[in-house]
Amino acid sequence: ILLIATGGTIASRPTAAGGLAPALTSAELLACVPELAEVCHIDALQLYNLDSTNIGPDQWIGMVHAVRDHYDAYDGFVITPDTMAYTPAALAYMIQRSAKPVVLTGSQKSIYNRDTDARNNLYRAVLYACHPAAWGVQLVFDGKVILGTRARKIRTKSFNAFSSIDYPDTAEFRDLRLVPFLPMPAGYGPVQFQDRLDPAVFVLRLVPGMQADIIPLLAGHCNALILESFGVGGLP
Repeated sequence: ILLIATGGTIASRPTAAGGLAPALTSAELLACVPELAEVCHIDALQLYNLDSTNIGPDQWIGMVHAVRDHYDAYDGFVITPDTMAYTPAALAYMIQRSAKPVVLTGSQKSIYNRDTDARNNLYRAVLYACHPAAWGVQLVFDGKVILGTRARKIRTKSFNAFSSIDYPDTAEFRDLRLVPFLPMPAGYGPVQFQDRLDPAVFVLRLVPGMQADIIPLLAGHCNALILESFGVGGLP
């Protein structure tokens, strides 16, 4: 398994100012969960060491390149980014039809803390990546395995932060036993990689009383505008 570290909350340490900043390397992350050495052989790649708010399209492309460049050498991949309401979905569209698992995980608290979800999440992410029923781009978080395009963050502080929206979980962990629910679709593969993104896309969420003259103001700054309307599509 190849562990690709990018920073984020899971790899943060307290700063003198009282906040958190990414500081732990991929090797240090693995050292925090020594029992992983009994599960499989893991190599570590430090791709970035960024705060989660600085992860975006450029970094997603870098993650895709890292998986693509090492795809034939490993049985699965574990990536530890943040912004996981977005990153799993982006990678799911950029790494399509992968029979090998590309597993994303993170944590609500740093692995540096004593009471944290980071160790459990990282351990289960690697367990899933090693499992013969594992496939595709998935998020492993708090014992749930969620398809990358269906993961949504619904809680900001609780350990069970993510849910699968309008779709069942792919699998779940019951203690350390994986219970698969959805098998890999028939005819999956060969893997297809996409490494072009257009970040000039804006999502405008309508609220009551919003004036339509805001739309022309956006025209010079984006190539596409998505309107999040009311209900099933109501527009004023």
